[in-house]
Amino acid sequence: MKLSERLQQILGGKYGTAVVLALGAAGLLLLLLSSLMPDTGKAESTVSVTDAVSADAASYCSDTEKRLSEFLGRIDGAGEVEVYLTVGSGEKRVYASDVRENRSGDRREVEEKYVMINGSGSRTGLLERVEAPEITGAVVICTGGDSPRVQEKIYCAVEAALGLSPGKVYVAKME
Repeated sequence: MKLSERLQQILGGKYGTAVVLALGAAGLLLLLLSSLMPDTGKAESTVSVTDAVSADAASYCSDTEKRLSEFLGRIDGAGEVEVYLTVGSGEKRVYASDVRENRSGDRREVEEKYVMINGSGSRTGLLERVEAPEITGAVVICTGGDSPRVQEKIYCAVEAALGLSPGKVYVAKME
């Protein structure tokens, strides 16, 4: 007897409805139990990624200053270079969200809900990305900073590297 015929015989018989209801109830019970159990694997990986990014953000400014100093030191005539950067705000955390837009006639309604995850008995937002702190200004001192030609090269290099406007960069001669 084929499997499909056997299933038809069981489900079509006197206890068919009871079997289907019992299987459905068992499935719902398994779903309920799985939602009650803590999901430690995902929560731990999210926390470790967040901690690593926070540690990187703390040293972001000093690392950028060091890299920029080394780079600007290669400009002809700059000599020894030191860079000081100002930061407007700390790191920015961007959380995943679900955006729904409803239009009716001339009205437009936008609804945004954050994606939440369960972990360790609490609900938290799903971290999508962490953006580096915004650099708002730069001061560069160098031994060749009294030369207008060197100053112009450094202004252009800092503006291009950091995306700053000329008014947010200052170049001076090192003592």
